[in-house]
Order: sequence, then C-alpha cells, then structure tokens
Amino acid sequence: MFITISRQYAAGGSKIASQVAAALDWTVVDNAFVDQIAERSGYDPEDVASLEERVPGFLERLAQSSALSFPEYLVSSPEVLDEPQELKLARITRDLVAELGRRDRMVMVGRAAAAVLARDENALHVRVVAPREQRIETAIRRLGIDRHEAPSVVDDSDDNRARYHQEYYDRDWNDPVNYHLVINTALVGYDGATSLIVAAARNRDW
Repeated sequence: MFITISRQYAAGGSKIASQVAAALDWTVVDNAFVDQIAERSGYDPEDVASLEERVPGFLERLAQSSALSFPEYLVSSPEVLDEPQELKLARITRDLVAELGRRDRMVMVGRAAAAVLARDENALHVRVVAPREQRIETAIRRLGIDRHEAPSVVDDSDDNRARYHQEYYDRDWNDPVNYHLVINTALVGYDGATSLIVAAARNRDW
C-alpha cells in the first residue's frame, strides 16, 4: 500500500504528503529521495537536487538511442559506459522508487513515482494542482525572489517535470487520467486535500 503525490510547483504537494503520512501513521519519502539517490550515485545532494529532473539535450539523447531503450524502460546495467549524469540519476531514481514500492505504507512525493508504479494495484496516485498566479505568489514568499523572476521559476519547474516524464516514461505528466485523484489546493486547501486523500486510502481499507 502506498500513495504517490505528483505536484505542480508550489501547489503544496510536500506539505500535504507530510499531513497524509501523519494522519495514516505512514512514512513519507520526499527530501529523503535526494539523499538516497546521492548516496547511490556518488553525486552531492545539491547536484542531485538540481539535476534530478533535468532532461538530456539532443546530442545526449542521440548518443544514448542506439544503446538504451528509453523511454519505455530505463537501463539498469552497471556496465553502461560514460553514462550521462541525467541518465544515471533517472535510472537510480527509477530503481529506488521501484524498491520503495515493494514496501508498505509509504507516501512518495514526486520523482515520477506515479509513472514507475503505474501498474501497481496497491497504489493511490494523486496529483496536486493550483492556479499559476497563486503558485507564483507562493514562490515569491517561499524563495524571497523578485516578482519578475517568480513566473519563470514556476514555469521552468513545471516544464522540466513534464519533459522528464515524457522523455523517460513516454507519459503526459499533465493528463488527469494518470491519477486517481486530482486536487486543486486553491479550492480545498491543504487540510481539505489531506482529508480527501486520507478518505480515499481508508475507503480501500488501508
């Protein structure tokens, strides 16, 4: 039994995940992803945080295409030579999410968990969204950035996540059909979103 939470930038996904895990007495995996991926990859956590959802450029994709079978499956062979950073991180992330998916009572935030575990019947996949203007205001408060800079931060983050899903999983990150629940936090709030997710989990006798 596990819940994945996919979220637009600054829509409240991490906060809601923590509240859901607390309400169910489950384990939340959010920033811990970064630490575990860093340990397995050998990169600094700061590098993982900045690279984890970057998509390889055209030349990198071209170089990979003859040897790697993206987007349907990620390569897991340790014999791959000169593996680009983004590809290595995507592979390690996929493996880690799949490993966590074999455990019980987990709430996983981001990292394409809904794509990796899409076929698992013991999953509840949730997408958290909010209006762009509200998320821009949240980014200004959270990051202390200029109002002119905030729209790019929000849009670039969402665009990177969408490209990441498309590139590595051939999946439309924005398609509501990929989720059991799509929740607008501007309409129901973080507590309301938490209650909806917890109710859906308990409806499954979790």
